[in-house]
Amino acid sequence: MSVVKQLYQLQEVDLELESNERMISQITRQLGDNQAVIEARSKLAREQQRLDDLKRQQRSVEVEVTDLTSKLTAAEKELYSGKIHNPKELTNLQHEIDGLKVKRQHLEDSVLEIMDGVEVSTRNTATLSSGLKVQETEWQSRQQILSASLEQHKTVVSNLKHKRELLIAEIDIKLFEVYSELKKQKGIAVARVEQGVCRACRISLSVSELQQVRGGHPVRCSSCGRILFLA
Repeated sequence: MSVVKQLYQLQEVDLELESNERMISQITRQLGDNQAVIEARSKLAREQQRLDDLKRQQRSVEVEVTDLTSKLTAAEKELYSGKIHNPKELTNLQHEIDGLKVKRQHLEDSVLEIMDGVEVSTRNTATLSSGLKVQETEWQSRQQILSASLEQHKTVVSNLKHKRELLIAEIDIKLFEVYSELKKQKGIAVARVEQGVCRACRISLSVSELQQVRGGHPVRCSSCGRILFLA
């Protein structure tokens, strides 16, 4: 195997290694990321708090209605008991009864309004709770898939690193240093030659360059400086 082919194979390994390491980085960032679930839980908690507040309001107003009804019943009983003969006292008691009835009506209207709110909030809570369960299930499933994928990529990276070490051991150190510097500068250190053209810079090679490349010698493109490889 020519040294140029070894360099090309090394580059293929390096590119695949970089790709897998990028994937590992992306997966690692996604693992544990449950922002959507957190937001869904927060929304459910807010709606549940709203529902609890409405129920407390309902109970409080219902107690007031009960108290007013007791007072109203007592006042009406007194009014019709026949024990009060003073016209002014009777008029005042009637006004008190009328006032209690108006106040009770307002409270009963409030109860109905609050009950409507409780009904809406109860439906919203059920919907949000159901949606949260779906999101949690999907998140857990996604985490399992990501974890499995992460392990696969780690295995591939480990194998590639081993393969890379074996290739480097067969390559002249100075040529490897040239390769490393070119890869650092240009991303691609070894360029394929197809139909007499450097595929990296799209420049046609001279006859002399092409002959050297065909001979399997390490030749650098006179245009882009990359090492040329003829498959």
